[in-house]
Parts: sequence; structure tokens; C-alpha cells
Amino acid sequence: MREQDCIDLLRRAGCSEGVIAHCRAVRDLALTYATDPLVDRDLVEAGALLHDIGRGVTHDIHHAEVGAEMCRSFGLDEAIVAIVERHIGAGLTADECSLLNLTPRDCMPRRLEEKIVAHADNLVKGTRVITMEGRMLHAVALPRRQRKRICRLGQEMELFR
Repeated sequence: MREQDCIDLLRRAGCSEGVIAHCRAVRDLALTYATDPLVDRDLVEAGALLHDIGRGVTHDIHHAEVGAEMCRSFGLDEAIVAIVERHIGAGLTADECSLLNLTPRDCMPRRLEEKIVAHADNLVKGTRVITMEGRMLHAVALPRRQRKRICRLGQEMELFR
């Protein structure tokens, strides 16, 4: 998908210019991790641009689930849908989804492209890139298991930078 096609979908979904700017910043950072020939750079770009499409409807934790459903309704590739659905923190287990009143499904990033976008999103606050330490300060209220998962994802992704 071209960048403009993604931006058009974000606008169609009701995303603000602030959300669009954030998505562009996440895309820019994600592409710095997508240098390995095994990584589908086009998928990383489209997934990063669209990861917060659900914020056109809600800004709570449900935005990933809502965004995935929007992407499906737009007929987007399931690989993009998976990035949107699995980008929260370092992923959520089906049990964690259930506890958060989300559909109880496995939302753990599996593919490298999914992990790259989740990690890049963790490191972009608004449009500003923050450190891993800064991210962990923002995650202090999360359960220990989720904080550890964010750290492990960060360590894994730093190998690609």
C-alpha cells in the first residue's frame, strides 16, 4: 500500500492529524529496524502507518481491536490486520484480553514485522522518539509480566537496528 492510501484510510476512519503524525513517526522509526532482507519493509510501513487506525473511534485499549475490524472491513491484507491487532505494548495473551474486556484472542506479535511495529510504537510518545528507559517509566503501572515482555521485545528488536 502506498503511504497516501494509508493516510486516506486513517482520515476516513476519523483519525485526527495528531494521530496521523504519530503513525508517521512510528513508521519512520519502524523502518530503521526493517533493514534485514527477511523483513517485508512494505508491510512494516503499511502496518506502522495504520497501527492506530482504531483511534478514529476510541483512544482506549480497544483501539487495536476496533482498528483490526476496520482494516478487515476495508478489505486489507490479514498481515496488516495482525499488526494493528497485536501492537499493544508487546502483545496481549487471550487471558489478558479477556481481563481487559477485549475479545479473548491471542494478540501476541508473532511475525517479525508485527514485533517491529509494536516496538517502534512503544518508543514513540506523540511524535517524539523516547528511550527504552523512558518507555519503562511510562509502563510502571503495568503488571510485571507485561513490563518484562516489553523489555524482552525491546532487546530482541535492538538486534535489528
